Amino acid sequence: MIKRPFLILSFVTALLLVLAAGQIAPNKAAYGATEAATTSAMSATFAATDAPTPVATEAAVDGQKPVLNVYNWTTYIAEDTVSNFEKLYNVKVQYDTYGSNEELFAKLQAGNPGYDVVVPGDFNVQRMIKAGLLEDLDLKNLPNFTKNAGARFKNPDYDPDNKHCVAYQWGTMGIAYNIKKVGHEITGWSDVWTPGHPMSLFNSNREMMAGLLIALGKDPNTTNRADLDAVKDYVLKHKDLITSFHDDDGQTKLARGEVDIVWEWSGDIFQVMADNPDIRYVIPSEGTMSFTDNLCIPKGAKNKALAEKFINYIYDAKVGASISNFIGYGSPNQAAIDQGLINIDALTNPLIYPPAELVKKLHGILDIGDAQTMYDEVFADIKAGVGQ
Repeated sequence: MIKRPFLILSFVTALLLVLAAGQIAPNKAAYGATEAATTSAMSATFAATDAPTPVATEAAVDGQKPVLNVYNWTTYIAEDTVSNFEKLYNVKVQYDTYGSNEELFAKLQAGNPGYDVVVPGDFNVQRMIKAGLLEDLDLKNLPNFTKNAGARFKNPDYDPDNKHCVAYQWGTMGIAYNIKKVGHEITGWSDVWTPGHPMSLFNSNREMMAGLLIALGKDPNTTNRADLDAVKDYVLKHKDLITSFHDDDGQTKLARGEVDIVWEWSGDIFQVMADNPDIRYVIPSEGTMSFTDNLCIPKGAKNKALAEKFINYIYDAKVGASISNFIGYGSPNQAAIDQGLINIDALTNPLIYPPAELVKKLHGILDIGDAQTMYDEVFADIKAGVGQ
């Protein structure tokens, strides 16, 4: 996901209230390396259980199965989620992936090429609603969401009454690194810029610049050009250590040894930690961004009814648990948690389900309206200056 990425009137509203009260001193015990627990949690996949009960199967038309077109982040679903849905409803799923919120927005803004389900981040939902890119949801067709979703994931600030979307997964952005190669623990951005240790940043301007704005003590949702220029100067000061801007595959670059340090989504890193005990993930001491990704139906979807069945299927407690257990992000499915379907190591890991003191250091990305153009310009200058 990136990956994409924890927060609502529920969690998001509460979080913003905490932010308004100010930040707290770093609590290294809360966010420090918990590799052993994380590795154990991420190496375990969803145990075999009874499959969800089908509501109905889809009738073939002229001998052809109905097709659901899904557009999601890379590495952001369990291995059998799609195949089980296909069997359950006698359909075919065409599953495509993207690497950033900007890529998704641009694709749909140019005209929906045929997608029925998309998974934008919270701030991107706001942009897409304003641009008229999302269909309304009929919550009567999503009984699993109504029954199983956690209270904090209902009626989010960015989509009141869940008119267009429901939460899919939530997580944080943080710094991941290979401790064996770096040679020292990383607790914040000041520890990152070590000569001889290449780093990769997000190829997505809001997510990339938000973390560095926080590192510089600035508002991660600023619309002040001077703040963005400060980020540009900061990055270009360290440009010799930045080898790439990754498209939601920073975990792969880290696992392959292409870089020693990467700015990435939490769950994406947890997915590779099980295979490499030297990989670690930390929430920077300065604070970081949290996100909630969402299941939405784009305007012009040809199979809206089937899309709602897919979204309802995702909110089955067992299906929801299998996804979160496999990809390492926080689950919005309270029933899955209450029924003990989420790995206990994940539930007790402060890097996946942050404690209150850590929540105070998390920020939500907000829609910034026309200021997005300014971000695009500065980000282009940054990439050109780095030589990417």
